[in-house]
Amino acid sequence: MELIPLGPDFGVEVRGVNLVDVASSDKAYREVRAAFEAHSILLFRNQTVSDDVQVAYSRAFGPLELGKVASLGAGTFFARITNLGPDGKPVPATDKLALRVRANQLWHTDSSFLKTPALASVLSARILSEAGGETQYTSTRRAWQRLPEARQRELRDRIVTHSYANSRDQIDPKLMGPEERATMPPVRWRMTWRNPANDQRSLYVASHAGAIDGMRDNEAKALLAELVEGATRAEYTYLHRWRPGDVVMWDNRATMHRGRPWPVDQARSLVRTTISATDADGLAELRPAA
Repeated sequence: MELIPLGPDFGVEVRGVNLVDVASSDKAYREVRAAFEAHSILLFRNQTVSDDVQVAYSRAFGPLELGKVASLGAGTFFARITNLGPDGKPVPATDKLALRVRANQLWHTDSSFLKTPALASVLSARILSEAGGETQYTSTRRAWQRLPEARQRELRDRIVTHSYANSRDQIDPKLMGPEERATMPPVRWRMTWRNPANDQRSLYVASHAGAIDGMRDNEAKALLAELVEGATRAEYTYLHRWRPGDVVMWDNRATMHRGRPWPVDQARSLVRTTISATDADGLAELRPAA
C-alpha cells in the first residue's frame, strides 16, 4: 500500500489497495484503518463502485447509520446527495432537494446532531457535473493544535449543543418538517473529541453546533463562528475535485467539510454511507458527565 499526501498536513490518496480488498482482507483493513486514524481523509481512485461494495467496505469499520427521516435514502444505509428529481433531471434552485444541497455547502461534520454521532463517512462519485461540485475539507485536529495551550484548557471540556435544525434553518426555516424536528432533537457533546487510537484531540464544532452551556446565545454563536473561521482558512483546507471512480472516506471526529456549488442545470449524484461511532472510537468520553 502506498500513501500519497493530499492536504496541507492531512489526507492521503491510498494506492495498491481497493475497497474490495479492505472488505475481504483483515491485513488490508488493518493497514487502511491505521492510515485513517493517522491522516483523517482517505482517497481511493478508479474504483468500480456499487452500493453493495460500498456497504461491505464501510461495514468493516463499524455499524452503519440509517438514512434520516424525509431524506433521500431514509431507512436505508445510503444518503443520496443529488439534484436529480424523480424524472432524472436536475430540479430548480427553489426545490427542497436543491435547498438541502445548499445546506450541505455549510461547513459541517456529519451526524453530530444524532444521539449516536458518526465516526466516518464514505462518499462515492456516481454522476459528476462538468463544473464545480468539489468537496472542501479541513482538519479540526490541526485547528485544535494551533490554539494556544491556555485557550485549549479553557475550551476542551465546554459542552456544545448540536441540532440539525440549527444548520437547516440557516438556509430556510421551512426546510425541516415537524416530523424531522421531532425525531432529531438537540444533543450535547464536549467541544473536543479525543481519538483513543493516537491520543489526538480535535475540535468538534461546525454548522450543526449552535449553543454552549454557560454562555449567552450571542456569545456562544460568536465563539463557534470564530473557531470555524479559524479552522477553515483557505491555506488550511484541501479542495477535492472529483473524478469518475473516486471514493473518499473521512473521519468526522477530526474534520469538517462542505460541498461546493455547481451549475443548477448540470446533473450531479453522489452516494454516502455513514459509520456510527462506538465507545471504542472515543464516544464515551465525548458525552457530558451525567
